[in-house]
Amino acid sequence: MNISLKKNKKRIVSFPHMGNSYIPIKSLFESMGAKVLLPPYNNKEALSLGVRYSIETICLPYKMNLGNYIQALERGANTLVMYGAPGSCRLGHYATMAEATLKNLGYDFEMVIFNIYKGKLFEILKKFSYAADLNANILEVAYGFRLSISKFLNLDRIEKKLFYYRPREVQRGSAEAIYNQGVREIEKAKNIPEVHAAVNATYEKYSRIKIDPNRNIIRISITGEFFIVLDPFSNLEIERELGYLGVEVQREIMLADWISVKLVPPWLHKCECHTKRAMKVSSPYMTRIVGGDCVESIGDAVLASRTDVDGVIHLGPFNCTPETVSQCILPYISKNENVPVISLMVDEMTGRAGFLTRIEAFVDLVRRQVHKKLPVYNTF
Repeated sequence: MNISLKKNKKRIVSFPHMGNSYIPIKSLFESMGAKVLLPPYNNKEALSLGVRYSIETICLPYKMNLGNYIQALERGANTLVMYGAPGSCRLGHYATMAEATLKNLGYDFEMVIFNIYKGKLFEILKKFSYAADLNANILEVAYGFRLSISKFLNLDRIEKKLFYYRPREVQRGSAEAIYNQGVREIEKAKNIPEVHAAVNATYEKYSRIKIDPNRNIIRISITGEFFIVLDPFSNLEIERELGYLGVEVQREIMLADWISVKLVPPWLHKCECHTKRAMKVSSPYMTRIVGGDCVESIGDAVLASRTDVDGVIHLGPFNCTPETVSQCILPYISKNENVPVISLMVDEMTGRAGFLTRIEAFVDLVRRQVHKKLPVYNTF
């Protein structure tokens, strides 16, 4: 289907999915008067489309993004938004590569690319306003930005509560049902008080969950490439599976933290950000910044060993350059810091059964080590 901007005066904006990031991004676009058309949530169809029109060795996040773009264009979108960035991670080149591929497939659209490292907040507002054909006054846009940030922050807050309740709940699935309802309420919120009301209502429902105080809970940190970590479809719902195995997930890579580091100048940070903490503790293992989320992966593993975390799961897309570097360093951290670590690389060929088997085996290993307080000699 050929979509022509010449015949469509009104821009119809779309962008790829990554977990719940679509909620605050959509909110910001709508505050600018844009018409937003979202592709279906990440699914097998999107992955199949992305794989069909991608080179084999490109990483899974690109394939998911490309599949999202095709689904959006087929449904009527005519303006696609994505960011570019420098560095060794190929994410910075996704938009340019996808644009060329989609043009070759016959789609007529405009790709709006913004570099958040170059212009930070100014770049975001400038390019979003252009993509949206800004149809709102500056006060509406300013409030829309505040509302978007509030949604980012509060989506993380209710998700962290889910990490606590999921492994402890007596009735399996009750915490996740409350969380999903909270997400829907935050998505529907038209102002900041409504966001806070949705969060408070979600907290109150969480507090009524019947939990088993005698359950043997272990804590495992999840780190790695941010797209795979944050997108449940791409990581095969690993956090849910861990929760059902009696694991409380600890995760430093959160939507709001990632956004604040990229958008807010360092001198405006109220406290030390995740990336800065990771850089400090990873310095004995890395002499330079590799790119992507490599430093966060290394730093999170070291930080986990120095807190009450019992093990580390490292996630990344197959053939990801920065995470391949992380994968080579993590065995040394496992041995030196005495913390079990497993690296799981995923792509479209990853089988769910084998993936879950490795997770279950790792959880059993961690649980035995916690009980016996044994030193760690190997990584997996």
